[in-house]
Amino acid sequence: MTDPAAYIAAVLELYAGLPDTPIHAGGPDQWMARHFLREEIPLRLVEAALLLGSLRRFVRPSGMPPLPPIRSLAYFRPVIDEDSGLILCPMATSITFASNSSEPPNPSRPNNQKTTFSDAR
Repeated sequence: MTDPAAYIAAVLELYAGLPDTPIHAGGPDQWMARHFLREEIPLRLVEAALLLGSLRRFVRPSGMPPLPPIRSLAYFRPVIDEDSGLILCPMATSITFASNSSEPPNPSRPNNQKTTFSDAR
């Protein structure tokens, strides 16, 4: 991973640069950024989740009351968890595909490859 201080600073800068977030990140936000680092969440995934979460706030049905300002980086944690499945799983599939053969996967052909979740270890 990258330099821890640079990662945390980048996460906090992304967060503070969004609309409806505090201008300066507080202690709990710094803690959450360190938590993302410990979990090895890629910075590009954090950025995508922050942008998606912010966009969702603005793309709401008309007539809905305005949402209150975002008070914590933790607000985006569910979006990061959601995006982890969307972004990282296809990468794992591509890596498996690339390392096994040059032909596309065939869903009708059984896959005899052992996985992390198989009982045959």
